[in-house]
Amino acid sequence: MIRVASLDDLDAIMTLERLSFRADAWSEATMRADLASPHTWYVVAEEDERLIGYAGLRAPAGSKDADIQTIALDETARGRGLGRELFRTLLAEAARRRVREVFLDVRADNRPAQSLYSSEGFEAIGRRANYYPGEGVDAIVMKLDLTRWAAAEPSPKSDDRAIVGRSATDSPTTAAISDEAAEPAAGENPGGAA
Repeated sequence: MIRVASLDDLDAIMTLERLSFRADAWSEATMRADLASPHTWYVVAEEDERLIGYAGLRAPAGSKDADIQTIALDETARGRGLGRELFRTLLAEAARRRVREVFLDVRADNRPAQSLYSSEGFEAIGRRANYYPGEGVDAIVMKLDLTRWAAAEPSPKSDDRAIVGRSATDSPTTAAISDEAAEPAAGENPGGAA
């Protein structure tokens, strides 16, 4: 089940954040601020009353562009399409907010995430050299024409998902997805998409 995140989810999100991003994990204070910000919107995925994934969107009111902040999945939840479902949930919220373009950073060495993003219509528009300095890994900047994506995407049934709400802050604009399985979905580095 996917639902809107709240500050009550902070401990579970931080556990998954640290497992997914290790040394590059956001601090608890940064994540708390992001969850509380009116400029961001986070969702969590639960299974058997356990948080197995989360994702965040930064889309300030009235802005025509947005950023995917992060996506992370527990390794037991990877390869089942949940990463794509979380990702599409963020894009649908951005469309609801009348955003025109969505941006993200993805690790140059994360081919599964790049493949997921490309399959949803994102295009590479630039590169940030040594964006992950401890590892010397570049970030690829990607952009989606959300109007085109929304026009091609079938409207979800209102009873298909339980999502509506806000959360998170003006923290780093990032997206982090990594999945060793066929379907990417767990974070690699919130400092810039995986």
